[in-house]
Amino acid sequence: MAISSDIKPTRMELKRTKNRLQTAVRGHKLLKDKRDELMRQFMLVVRENKALRQRVEAGLEEAMGAMAKASSLMSPEILEQSLLFPKQGVEVDLTRKNVMSVYIPQYSFRTRTGAAADIYPYGYAQTSGELDEAIDRLSQVFQDMLELARAEKSMQLMAAEIERTRRRVNALEYVMIPQMQETIRYITMKLEENERSTTTRLMKVKDQLLKEAHDFDY
Repeated sequence: MAISSDIKPTRMELKRTKNRLQTAVRGHKLLKDKRDELMRQFMLVVRENKALRQRVEAGLEEAMGAMAKASSLMSPEILEQSLLFPKQGVEVDLTRKNVMSVYIPQYSFRTRTGAAADIYPYGYAQTSGELDEAIDRLSQVFQDMLELARAEKSMQLMAAEIERTRRRVNALEYVMIPQMQETIRYITMKLEENERSTTTRLMKVKDQLLKEAHDFDY
């Protein structure tokens, strides 16, 4: 691995690089732990999403089946008039939950009125029981649809964060940490070379001084 020419082989630079390496190693461990926990949470949401999707699809199938029966028993005009002016309304609230630095949406809803019968916007004289069943099924599946939307958005956000964390872990593990380790080896080698060179020069100076002192005595 090539060493940058800007690296100065000094003890100060060696100490600074060692400190950076310690920080990088700690960061690498923390990011790996974060990635592993995100993967665990992601798999939980995947399983939850599968169960919710099956429940929503079954609920919608039942609701559509009941609506098809109601359509066959009621005239189109009466069916349209029955559903034209709904009495009930729904308000959806959005909050966010922090999961390993990923802000997961949390949906909740409340009806405008508290009366359960307000989901039926018609009288019962000219409508069929199948229409009541269809409206009831749609009302029940609405909460599951919100939960499914939350689960799918959570999967999307967590998958993106897992990918970002994976890239950071790989950058530290395969690029930054090896570079710093190589820089430390390079600086250590240069310092040892300088120390040997200094020792050699000192020994030569000492030998020269001893020789001169010996010659002076004679």
